[in-house]
Amino acid sequence: MTQTMGKAFTENFLGRSPDWFKFTIIGFLVLNPIVAATMGNFIAGWLLIAEFIFCLAMALKCYPLQPGGLLAIEAVIIGLTSPDAIYAETVQNFPVILLLMFMVAGIYFLKEMLLFAFTKILLGVQSKTLLSVLFCAVSAVLSAFLDALTVTAVVITVAEGFYGVYHKVASGYGYDHDHDHSADDEVKELHREDLDQFRAFLRNLMMHAAIGTALGGVTTLVGEPQNLLIAKEAGWEFIEFFLRMAPVTMPVLAVGLLTCMSLELLGWFGYGATLRPAVREILGEYDRFESGRRTERQTAVLIIQAGCSILLVIALGLHLAEVGIIGLMVIVVATAFNGVTEEHRIGHAFEEALPFTSLLVVFFAIVAVIHDQHLFTPVTDFVLALEGDDLRTSAFYLANGVLSMISDNVFVATVYISEVKNALLAGEITIEQFNLLAVAINTGTNIPSVATPNGQAAFLFLLTSALAPLIRLSYGRMVLMALPYTVTMSITGLLAVIYLL
Repeated sequence: MTQTMGKAFTENFLGRSPDWFKFTIIGFLVLNPIVAATMGNFIAGWLLIAEFIFCLAMALKCYPLQPGGLLAIEAVIIGLTSPDAIYAETVQNFPVILLLMFMVAGIYFLKEMLLFAFTKILLGVQSKTLLSVLFCAVSAVLSAFLDALTVTAVVITVAEGFYGVYHKVASGYGYDHDHDHSADDEVKELHREDLDQFRAFLRNLMMHAAIGTALGGVTTLVGEPQNLLIAKEAGWEFIEFFLRMAPVTMPVLAVGLLTCMSLELLGWFGYGATLRPAVREILGEYDRFESGRRTERQTAVLIIQAGCSILLVIALGLHLAEVGIIGLMVIVVATAFNGVTEEHRIGHAFEEALPFTSLLVVFFAIVAVIHDQHLFTPVTDFVLALEGDDLRTSAFYLANGVLSMISDNVFVATVYISEVKNALLAGEITIEQFNLLAVAINTGTNIPSVATPNGQAAFLFLLTSALAPLIRLSYGRMVLMALPYTVTMSITGLLAVIYLL
């Protein structure tokens, strides 16, 4: 009986995750208090970061919320942080939580129109290289004026729609069949190779689009949350922010787009996958099928969704309210005018966003550990002590980049801009030096951080989305596919910081 119950507890713990993963997490939970007691909280804090990154890397084995959450709970118990510190980090990032709760759900109610529009684009652009550059460039432009998470949510919705359409046909069903596209059991042998190729094709587009959000997000005051924080400390308005960043961001944008084109032409790092004729034909038939059976009422739905999209862009572009509040407005308008009034139909929209929102709060707990244990202080003190404008500015860029790959780039920017502002107020640096360092902090936290999914919230959202396991996009694969972008964009940014500022 004891053995049976023991086995039952083991099988229930972290569900279907591999046994080696379960025992690894248990090992972490046993090890952390020992390290904290014998080697101190500073070492235990860095060990916790490594363990959390491991959980993110294993996202396809087990959603990171549970193992990461257990580590965060233990961090509070052994004194690495406190509930108040976690709450403070959460409140500080409340706009991001609002965004995830409501904007992602709002995009869900626009998915028919988005799939309609992007199907036309996908079928109309024959060149994969041109399509990739288009996805990257459009994501960059949208992220400069909207926000990276919203743009990523749009692209995920579109890609998941494409995948679902083809997977239904590959499994032998019609376009209107209610089908579980997470299981390949029913996929016909004839379509398996095409399905694998289509997954690679969608991975390419998703990574190009994700990089595009970083390329555009760094350029403007509203592109990323830390941009607004830095602009507030520096006293910069929209145009001044753009112009001060432009000597770094514009060369990086150009190099990013050239990298996108080169990767598609060369087929390196998993890029270059094309849309096979059989898949293109199925998507074309789906488009014709939907157009042929579209009723007046369904057309009205598309018109309302298009109107909501225009309203969304205007509201975000003019910053009429917090992004999450605008998302809630989209939910209300789109559902009211399209007759979605049943609670269970509305509830489906939140299934994608809320698990990630929970994971993000767990991530804030890890950030609270970094803050409370001053894990970044040695690096910060070293960089601030450097002499010479060029050396210190480039060191700020690199330090912010490396730390943002590990932690939250908003947190890193907050730490560094606060230190630099204090140095300015104390008379240790001039206003000209402050402005240069502010540019270095902003570009450092935004550009090199594309190296890892935990470096950018949009990347982490993509990794933990329902789409990632469908197209086999793991943590390691994201790092590998981001590597050429990380190298070219980071080096370009560093050279621009040294020679063009």
